[in-house]
Amino acid sequence: MTTALFTHFACLDHVTPPGHPESPERLRAVLEALADPAFAALVRGEALRADPETLALIHPKAFISRVLESVPARGLKSIDGDTTLSPGSGEAALRAAGGVIAAVDAVMTGEAKNAFAAVRPPGHHAEPGTAMGFCVFNNVAVGAQRARASHGLKRVAVVDFDVHHGNGTQAAFERDADLFFASTHQWPLYPGTGLPQERGFANNVLNVPLAPRSGSDEFRDAFEREVLPALDAFAPELVMISAGFDAHAADPLADLRLVEADYAWATARLCEIADIHAKGRVVSTLEGGYDLEALAASAAAHVKALMAA
Repeated sequence: MTTALFTHFACLDHVTPPGHPESPERLRAVLEALADPAFAALVRGEALRADPETLALIHPKAFISRVLESVPARGLKSIDGDTTLSPGSGEAALRAAGGVIAAVDAVMTGEAKNAFAAVRPPGHHAEPGTAMGFCVFNNVAVGAQRARASHGLKRVAVVDFDVHHGNGTQAAFERDADLFFASTHQWPLYPGTGLPQERGFANNVLNVPLAPRSGSDEFRDAFEREVLPALDAFAPELVMISAGFDAHAADPLADLRLVEADYAWATARLCEIADIHAKGRVVSTLEGGYDLEALAASAAAHVKALMAA
């Protein structure tokens, strides 16, 4: 069984203002790292455009239309305090969600054991009716619902180790007992959600905030003590990962102290749970990470762990 990589160069055409941390250079750095001969065994696939019906499993159709109609013909248009659209953003956002959909389809049909969607814009802050926090559509949540609607799964889990809380995924999942969301993140930090008492409609949400300057020991303890037992108890049929790498010690937007080895370790542990409950099926998607060197190295460590699973 193999690991698949899904991406599309249209994701580079989502242009942000000068100096904005969520730049096309992020994806270029990841793709350059994954072009190394060490990744020659990756099955490389194209992120197709997400269809409106699949997006509508998470986002109201009126919201989808409003976002796509807001894409400017030229220049930039702000849709949130820190989220901007450019002429290429509509196609990029559809390809980003479509990359996760394609990854889910490949894993569910047995074309790959696991998969990584190297796409942007990221998605985990996008709530069902709100684009925010650099995010347009919630790629991972759309992928989770694709697995249920098109492949007959019942229980899907998303584990988010981005340094920022995935408020959008939580909002999409919290009222559905068959969807599970777990997040480790720095607290306090944007977007201000993700407290431990946020448990979801059926105790299906787990938030494990980490204090500023927390490092490997605290992160791994949170995984061992809370995330992995809860995920194991949920017994997912598919494990999905919101793979943000901005908890890295070098990242400029936050203040955690993780290193590449932590991402490899967490990925391997999540794959172990998937082996027990989900036939090894894991789908991961790129979220944050804003120091280019740390992002590239961390994504490479993450994908190597997927390949070794």
